[in-house]
Amino acid sequence: MLARILYKKVLSHKLLRADLFRYEGDLSYKSFKKSLRNTGFHFTLFLRLSYSLNKYSPLGMYARRMYRTLSFKYGYQIPRATRIGAGMRISHYGPLLINSKTIIGENSYFSHNITIGETKRGERKGSPVIGSKVWIGPGVTITGKINIGDNVLIAPNSFVNIDVPSNSLVIGNPAKVIFKEDATEDYITNIYNGE
Repeated sequence: MLARILYKKVLSHKLLRADLFRYEGDLSYKSFKKSLRNTGFHFTLFLRLSYSLNKYSPLGMYARRMYRTLSFKYGYQIPRATRIGAGMRISHYGPLLINSKTIIGENSYFSHNITIGETKRGERKGSPVIGSKVWIGPGVTITGKINIGDNVLIAPNSFVNIDVPSNSLVIGNPAKVIFKEDATEDYITNIYNGE
């Protein structure tokens, strides 16, 4: 019964519909049940619900409790207020740390062992703004007040503290940017275009 209630909430929530579609490629109840076994979707569901539901409603209180529990269980540290667009996908068990002041566009992809953080001093003091269709590989660190454009693939173990234009591939430490028109083709899949 709880699964059916949660499924109805997903269908009525624009961000969660796109999130579910990213995992399975459709919005059926069967896909929802299957996605609940995925740590990334399981956490994302309660991250989104804990932010959007009334915190004093029974479902809102449950969502907040599950958000805290799953955050510790899976190793995801994403504050509820972090602005992440529709179509978020976390594909591996943690750790994943994202600063609350970070802004992330639609159809993002997060692997494991990622840190997206704030720089406390210098010319890049602040947090990143990350565009849409950005694939972030394992072991990546993104830090500082930088802008990362749309359609960017950040290769595993890269350290990014520079601006990155759209349609790019980022490799290494220090980061090297390579123009690539189809940077996230076959990496960012199941994009939901419905309303």
